[in-house]
Amino acid sequence: MKKLILLVAFSSLFLLQQLPLHAQEADVGIGFGTLTTPTTTSSVNATTQQMGGGLYPSISANIIMKHRIGFGGEVAWRQKQNLYFGVQPFRPILYDFNAVWAPNLGKNLTFEAMGGIGGESLRFYTGTLQCSFVTCTDYVSSNHFLEHVGAGLRYRVWHNFFIRPEAHYYFVNNNNEFNSNSAARFSITLGYALIPEKY
Repeated sequence: MKKLILLVAFSSLFLLQQLPLHAQEADVGIGFGTLTTPTTTSSVNATTQQMGGGLYPSISANIIMKHRIGFGGEVAWRQKQNLYFGVQPFRPILYDFNAVWAPNLGKNLTFEAMGGIGGESLRFYTGTLQCSFVTCTDYVSSNHFLEHVGAGLRYRVWHNFFIRPEAHYYFVNNNNEFNSNSAARFSITLGYALIPEKY
């Protein structure tokens, strides 16, 4: 998990250094929220195990170009491991890459709408270290493609710092390990504008 966070952070910093001069805005943020899933068993999947619940921290980055359109990415994960059917420790990780539309609603208020694709990585912890030539892990992964839409209201609170309450919806393809293919995440992001918007 730490390697994934570092990879996203370094990639974001590299991309931000390569920004063209006509970028209107660029920001990074750290969020805290929770994930919810439907409680009913879907017709596709007979399992009653849910993916939701618990604290889901996240890191995100957005770059806004001309006409208030840009792109961004985000990673969210369950802070503590959960138990799969009360036995197997596991942790979901959700990541997405989006097109972003960010019209201004006022001097300090911006609406953000996003949509894109990504993946779900389910890490089931085995308690046994497994090593390859490159690395050692104590988990096996089950990965699924997902579609993502989200929206938030970004409010600049002081200089380049902002707060953004937001909601995200994920549709996870073939999410057979859980009772539903869909999940919603609600969070609040604390962020910083690396390239602040010019009014």
